[in-house]
Amino acid sequence: MKKQERVSLFIDYFSEYLPEAKTELHYTNAFELTVAVVLSAQCTDKRVNIITPKLFEEFPTPEIMSEASVDHIFELIKSCSYPRNKAKHLLGLAKMLVNEYNSEIPASLEELQRLPGVGRKTANVVGSVYFDIPAMPVDTHVFRVANRIGLTTNAKNPLQSELQLLKLFPEEKLNIAHHWLILHGRYVCKSRRAECENCGITNLCKSYKKHKIKN
Repeated sequence: MKKQERVSLFIDYFSEYLPEAKTELHYTNAFELTVAVVLSAQCTDKRVNIITPKLFEEFPTPEIMSEASVDHIFELIKSCSYPRNKAKHLLGLAKMLVNEYNSEIPASLEELQRLPGVGRKTANVVGSVYFDIPAMPVDTHVFRVANRIGLTTNAKNPLQSELQLLKLFPEEKLNIAHHWLILHGRYVCKSRRAECENCGITNLCKSYKKHKIKN
């Protein structure tokens, strides 16, 4: 099966069965989303959603967060992964927003990546989810599922995977396809064991086809 046929079947399936796919992070504005995505690095969305209500209650704006101490932020986020580094990033992010961006989250991928703690993937998430910029953020779920299905070929890292997926999907489908890949990886095509018996896209999956032949 050619890649373009595979991606067409992928889009057709998820357009029917998951037409409203979106991030599972809880947020009400661009600042909250950016903070949540920074916290989500190597941490589950479920854990982040437990942390952020108290964090946003105490620091609802960049101005207020910029006046905090690293230790105070750390205490509020210490149950996530790498809390000390993330606390430093969040304080630096808030200060930069206040000092350079009039306390507003910038609406370009390039400017987003200037913020402390915001790398390419985080910028792509904020850009696509909040500002509707066509992008394909590649996290561990996207990387794994795209490779297993056969949407990517010999991608050795997230950047290679992203560049292949950007060429493969129509621009208007990139943002929702990102969520489709994440959610499929989170709930069906899991890291330790793909639940192929619960999968609706085995007909297009390269890995499933190989597995069937072997068995």
